[in-house]
Amino acid sequence: MRRAVLTAAALAGALALVGCGTGSGSAKAELSVSASYMPQPVSADMAAGFLTITNQGGTKDELTSVTSDVAGQVTMHSTVGGAMEEKTSFAVPAHGQLVFKSGGNHLMFEKLKRRPEQGQKVTLKLTFAKSGPLTVEMPVESATYNPSTGH
Repeated sequence: MRRAVLTAAALAGALALVGCGTGSGSAKAELSVSASYMPQPVSADMAAGFLTITNQGGTKDELTSVTSDVAGQVTMHSTVGGAMEEKTSFAVPAHGQLVFKSGGNHLMFEKLKRRPEQGQKVTLKLTFAKSGPLTVEMPVESATYNPSTGH
């Protein structure tokens, strides 16, 4: 009888460990992009871009670079206390968001190859430390565009 109880206890423990697996996929980053836009640039060689990266997964990730067909380079910046600082990466928290908005974190499209016009779309490639890259079609809005989302 004692052996049967020990066997049952060991089996129950093994089943409990199986239940801790990552079958739902929530233990990895699950990234998506929304609210992307570029105000039509007023300069011939530089533009800004804004978007929200949402992570519905249970693991944080990190945005490590952005490239675009329209710019020689895309840099990432934070703005704190009115001071802009270039960043090499941004954390994308588990079950959270990374927001690029006017007056805050933002993308700078430098050395423009062409000047994007309102109504066009600009293609971006977002590269992350752990997840695969995401390609985004960013619409070009008017220079004075103020989205209802607040960014």
